[in-house]
Amino acid sequence: MRKVNLNEIPEQERKSPKGKFGRASKNISVALGREPASLDLSKRHPFDLALVRIPKGKVLCPYHAHAAESELYLVVSGRGSVRDKDETTEVGSGDAFFFQPGEAHQLWNAGDEDFVYYVIADNPRSGGATGDSCYYPDSGKWAVVKEGSEEVCVKGTETDYFDGEE
Repeated sequence: MRKVNLNEIPEQERKSPKGKFGRASKNISVALGREPASLDLSKRHPFDLALVRIPKGKVLCPYHAHAAESELYLVVSGRGSVRDKDETTEVGSGDAFFFQPGEAHQLWNAGDEDFVYYVIADNPRSGGATGDSCYYPDSGKWAVVKEGSEEVCVKGTETDYFDGEE
């Protein structure tokens, strides 16, 4: 059995350059021995678990849709707003919600205290080292994985499948 205590997992912060986006998270799966680049499910784990904290006034990340990943959210404390393709919904302590691949979503803190939740994501194995890519409908860009697990964002125009290949 692998065991960790959440109090011993370091919190990793991520902020955007202008400060609109911000979060702190504890990657519980990695603390339990997950090796993100491995294709061996005993090292990769079939899902990821993280504890995420969005500070007052911050947005988690831009509106996006995963190509292959599903995400289940369980709210611990605070209030948040969740945007999907049809509406914005307020969520709070005890609420759970789910997004399938292709369902665009965005979360932000809608209260005066930290918005805290667990997110459980499956680990698709196709499509690069992480098995997923993201599309950002508001800006028309894609986040994709290059060789070596490096993520890059690209923006371009639609093209034919064989363009530049022959």
